Amino acid sequence: MIKREIYLKKIRPFYEQNSLIKIIYGLRRSGKSVILEQILEEIKANKKNKIYINFESLEYDFIKTAKDLDNYIKSITNKNEQYYLFLDEVGMIPDFEKAINSLRIEKNYSIFITGSNSKMLFSELSTVLSGRYVSFEVKSLSFKEVVEYTKETDYKKLLLDILEYGSLPERFSFSNKKAITNYIEDVYNSIILKDIVSELKIRDLNSFNKILQYMLEIEGKEFSPTNILNYLKSNNQEISKETLYNYTEALTRTFILNKVSKYDITGKKVLTNLPRYYVSDLGLKKIKTTNKKINYSSNLESLVYNELRIKGYEVYIGKTTKGEVDFIAIKDNIPIYIQVTYILAEQSTIDREFGVFDLINDNYPKFVISMDELDMSQNGINHLNIIDFLMKDEL
Repeated sequence: MIKREIYLKKIRPFYEQNSLIKIIYGLRRSGKSVILEQILEEIKANKKNKIYINFESLEYDFIKTAKDLDNYIKSITNKNEQYYLFLDEVGMIPDFEKAINSLRIEKNYSIFITGSNSKMLFSELSTVLSGRYVSFEVKSLSFKEVVEYTKETDYKKLLLDILEYGSLPERFSFSNKKAITNYIEDVYNSIILKDIVSELKIRDLNSFNKILQYMLEIEGKEFSPTNILNYLKSNNQEISKETLYNYTEALTRTFILNKVSKYDITGKKVLTNLPRYYVSDLGLKKIKTTNKKINYSSNLESLVYNELRIKGYEVYIGKTTKGEVDFIAIKDNIPIYIQVTYILAEQSTIDREFGVFDLINDNYPKFVISMDELDMSQNGINHLNIIDFLMKDEL
C-alpha cells in the first residue's frame, strides 16, 4: 500500500498532543486502518509504548464496555511513561467516549481512534470531550494516489475505470471485473450490517436499498422527499417522511453519501433547503443502480466533488439569482467557482457552461472542468482538463 501522505502531513503535528484526541473517520475500507499503521510506524517510541487494538478482531472480544477498555489499557501501561494508543473502530464499544476521556485525563496517552459512523463518533465525543479533539476525514484513493499505487501511465484509461468502479484501495488488488464488483458488494453489506441495521433496527431493507438506488440515480440533482416517497409508492413501498429522513441520515453518517448544501453567492450564506447528494465512492453507485449504461457526466461531477474534499476544500453548490454553479470550493476563506461537464462538444454547451458565471461579479477564480484536451479558456474563465485537475494538489 502507498504511503497516504495527503493525510499523514495533516496528522503529524498532533502526534505528541496528549490533550487532543485524533479522530480518523470515513467510509469503511477507505484506508483508515492503513493510515493508523503508517502513523504507528512513524512514531519514534519503543514498541511496547505503542498499543494497537482493532475492535473487529476476536483477540479483543473480552473488551465489551467502556470500563473494560479503561481497565485493560491501564493494566498494561505505566503512569510514568508516554504511550501512543491506536483504537481501530472503537465505536463498537458502548459508551467508548467515557473510556477515551478517562484515558485522556491521565495525560500520558496520545490517542488515535478510527470510526465509520459519524453519529457514533461525534455525537458522543462532542458531549464528553467538549472540543478536545481534532478530526480527519479519509476518502477512497485520490486519482493521484491511484496513479502512484497502480503505476498506470494511461491516465485516460485509468480515469474511465475509476468512473465505473470507484477507488476503494483494496479493489485494485483485483483485475477481474466480477471480483471487483463482488468486493464492493461485500463492503456495502458490511456497512449495512455493522453500521446501519444494528443501530436503526431496519427491517425493511428493500425500501432502504430502493431509497439509495433512487438517490444515486438522481445524484447531483436537488433532493426532494416528495419525489422519493412518490417513487416508493409507485413501487408499492410506502414509508413515512420521518423514516425517509432517518434512512438518508444513516446514508450520510456512514459516509455512503455526502450531503452538499447550497451557498447563496449574493447573500453570502449557507442555505439549508434542497441539498444535493454525492456518493463517496463510485463503486457503490456501480453496484446499487440498475442502469447498465454509465452516466459519465454525473460520475465526473461526483469525482470532482470528492477530489475537492480530498484537496482540503469546503464544498457547496453555488446559487445565483438565476441559476446555479456546480461547486463553490472554499479554502482559507477564498472561494473558487467550478462548473463540471463531460464534453464541450457544441457551441451551445460551451455557452451554457461558461455562461453560468455571468452573474458572478467578483474576481475570484472560475473554472470549467471537462474531458476536453483543447484549452477553451475565455473571458477570464479558466478551462481545465479533468486529468490536469486530478493531478494538481490544489487549484
